[in-house]
Amino acid sequence: MYKPKIYMETSVINFVYADDAPDKRDDTIELFDEIKQGKYEPYTGYNVISEINKCGQELKGKLLDLIKIHDIVILPPNDDIHYLADLYVKEGIIPEKYRDDAVHIATASYYGMDIIISWNFQHIVKRKTILMTGIVNIREGYKQMSIHTPSEVIEYDE
Repeated sequence: MYKPKIYMETSVINFVYADDAPDKRDDTIELFDEIKQGKYEPYTGYNVISEINKCGQELKGKLLDLIKIHDIVILPPNDDIHYLADLYVKEGIIPEKYRDDAVHIATASYYGMDIIISWNFQHIVKRKTILMTGIVNIREGYKQMSIHTPSEVIEYDE
């Protein structure tokens, strides 16, 4: 059975501990449960680790443990990823100030992920971003990916 390759950016990993947003937290925990059940091949990027390292010690430890416990593969950087991220910025898809969001999408694109999963509605889970990164990806020889929230990919038992 085919397992979709999913790329999780920082917001998804953080929302496991978002007690101030219980609906999003619960859907994120469900996603991690489904990962543990083997429904997905989970990946994240090197820049997620950089972002996690900026957290306080307690949260940092929890987030890094979450990655380890769920066998989430950390994808390494390269020049092609940075080139693609720069294209997203140059094309006006992602603002320069938020280039890290472009790096998330570029990393997932370069490594051929099926789905990017995010809670970032400002720059990632956004119609313009989904359409325009798809156009750039196809033009540059990469596949177009789906971009969704955890709520959109988990299988509800209800």
